[in-house]
Amino acid sequence: MTVTVEYEAEEKLDLPYEEIIKNVIEESLDYVECPYDAEVNVLLTDNAGIHQINLDMRGIDNPTDVLSFPMCDFETPGDFSHLEDTPEEYFDPDTGELLMGDIVISVDKVKEQAEKYGHSQTRELAFLVAHSMLHLSGYDHMEDEERIQMEDMQREILERRGYRR
Repeated sequence: MTVTVEYEAEEKLDLPYEEIIKNVIEESLDYVECPYDAEVNVLLTDNAGIHQINLDMRGIDNPTDVLSFPMCDFETPGDFSHLEDTPEEYFDPDTGELLMGDIVISVDKVKEQAEKYGHSQTRELAFLVAHSMLHLSGYDHMEDEERIQMEDMQREILERRGYRR
């Protein structure tokens, strides 16, 4: 597994953010039973940075907490079986790792939401990574049923690694 973490926010998180991110990514991949070694890129930015990415990539003119940019196309969420049909699209030719995609997280939102929801910044960061990893695995929350499923999955991923409210 290759996890690349880039930190471009001026505001620093006073926690072992790289360890938390890698821990949750690993658990998320185990949870969805990803059969491959995978590569994930994570960018930690501020509200201004994520606002610009949100505007450029999605046409939404405001900051958000997390953005997910999946590299894989899933017919069914969490079904990795078809990816080997076109390995040149989904796998790094040098490492053989599955290119899962990119995660962008606002450090400002980690801090704001931890305070708002009454839990630690560690838990909030872990939650945002788990949420995004499910998106990278094909899951979404556009319908109530999907939202409930994702909430349950996120909770289970976090509990498996001890990230509780």
